[in-house]
Amino acid sequence: MTSPDDRAAAAPAAPGLRSDRRLTRSITVTWWYTVSAIVFFELMLVLMTVSVLHLEGFRPAVVRAVAAGGLLWLVATGVALVAYRHRTDSAPLLPWRSALLPLSTAAVLGALGWASTGIWIVAITPVVQVAVMLDWAAGIRLRVVVAATALLAVLASIDARSVFTGGDSAESNWPVMVVYSVLLPGVTVLSLWWWDVLVRLDRARAAESRLGATQERLRVATDVHDLQGHHLQVIALQLELAERLIDKGRAGAALEQVRAARTSVAAAQQGTRDLATRFRGVPLEHEIANAVDLLRAAGTTAEATIDPDSRRAPADVLGPVIRETTTNVLRHGGGRWARLLLTGDGAGWRYEITNDASSPAAASEDGSGLTGIARRVGEAGGEVRVERGRSEFTVTVRVPATGRPAGPVTVPAEGSERR
Repeated sequence: MTSPDDRAAAAPAAPGLRSDRRLTRSITVTWWYTVSAIVFFELMLVLMTVSVLHLEGFRPAVVRAVAAGGLLWLVATGVALVAYRHRTDSAPLLPWRSALLPLSTAAVLGALGWASTGIWIVAITPVVQVAVMLDWAAGIRLRVVVAATALLAVLASIDARSVFTGGDSAESNWPVMVVYSVLLPGVTVLSLWWWDVLVRLDRARAAESRLGATQERLRVATDVHDLQGHHLQVIALQLELAERLIDKGRAGAALEQVRAARTSVAAAQQGTRDLATRFRGVPLEHEIANAVDLLRAAGTTAEATIDPDSRRAPADVLGPVIRETTTNVLRHGGGRWARLLLTGDGAGWRYEITNDASSPAAASEDGSGLTGIARRVGEAGGEVRVERGRSEFTVTVRVPATGRPAGPVTVPAEGSERR
């Protein structure tokens, strides 16, 4: 139940999007739960109404007609719910075009129900149910629900005095039907209100994500501006000074300024590379999480164990190793399961990835993936160990906790290098 101000504030951020509700796929399951609850409540009401009419002694043809009308009412409710789900924030509060079919269907069913049974609550309930599902504003919808509930309660009391006068069997059933009918508008609106709350929360989450990305871009732009602006200003001053010295015939001093400008250019290039490297760095827990998601997306059952202090591990060494070994599992693994492990013991860090072995034909394939991993890890003072069994393949990488001069490069044995 959203107000007009909420609708305006929640308008789509990107041009061309008609409504954020069309993008809330992550809560689609919740929407189907909502629809199922409303339809189930209605279905129970239809069954109880048919039972009460039967016990009250109505003709079988009337009972069958009311049952068929109840099924059509469920269809009309489905149409109204679809219209509610796909309404847009820029549309009028009452989209009569989409509401015309369910409203007219409910009105016809109500008229037929009154003509065949003479029961007010049977005639009015379908119309009231569709009416409360229209896209009312918050305050108006509350008034509509209160008025609909009061109307159904009054009509139920009239029916109780004029229609439901049968035996004990009927008297034991019709009050339940009346209670369900009177509660139906409130239950429906509460379900839709809960859905609206989830939509707004999902929209807020998406907006927060976009805001975080925008702030990160702004931070990168600011750092690049500060870095390049400083160096460019220094280079401009050095070249201007060199030009003046040349005009004065001091070629030697001008050459020194040109050399200084070249040094400034090199410093700017290095600073840009360092900045790009810093922003490209991804925490290792995120690297492993991404690897697990990628493996699962490929149909592999993947799980990971990560040390709580993994942020202290050398991400510049292990990050590329995680990406390369994950790619190797996708290309050469059996495709059924994989396990990833990252632990530290104070002296160093151990990364291990184990997966089901591929077919024998794949074992003889040539590849340079493990050689590249071993070279990178060896330059950081670590080592790589490859173990291939009958049913699994394991790559274990050990790196020191702090960097040290490059040690010997451990290249996997020829029989193991299949990746």
